[in-house]
Amino acid sequence: MSYWLRPLRFLAGAFSGASSPRQLALGFSMGMIIGLVPKDNLISVLLLFLLASLKINLCSASLATLLFSWLTLLLDPLSHLIGRSVLLAAPLQGIWRWFYEMPLAPWTDFNNTIVMGSLILGLTLFYPVYRLTRPLFEKYTPVLSEKLQKYRIVQILWGTEVGVVAGDAA
Repeated sequence: MSYWLRPLRFLAGAFSGASSPRQLALGFSMGMIIGLVPKDNLISVLLLFLLASLKINLCSASLATLLFSWLTLLLDPLSHLIGRSVLLAAPLQGIWRWFYEMPLAPWTDFNNTIVMGSLILGLTLFYPVYRLTRPLFEKYTPVLSEKLQKYRIVQILWGTEVGVVAGDAA
């Protein structure tokens, strides 16, 4: 049963003051990059590993990944143009050739125009998305947290009632 409740507890914890607005915004920005990059290559695996290693909010990252995975369908033509211009740039041809000859480089799919373009687009948008979402999380997280704490299910998911019951039993 806890397998099904864990994501809900995760979501309740994200907006109940357990994470700072900075962690929420960084998670959202990192999730944006992961959502934009196609998922069948080593770059996406490395991004997921980086996400798991950093102290950022995984719930906001998951929500952003889901959102931007859907938006990437609309952004693929732009990603293709960006990736194509970067991969075909004459001064970079030697770098791309050298990188492709490395042992793990072909698994990154960096030579795919959409992968390269979406990675560059995500890295370019990382800081602006962080700067836009941090004030929003600073403003709305306390309000949302206060409203969520009124619901019994959120208290149960967050574990406050479990702690009270366990304390009373002792």
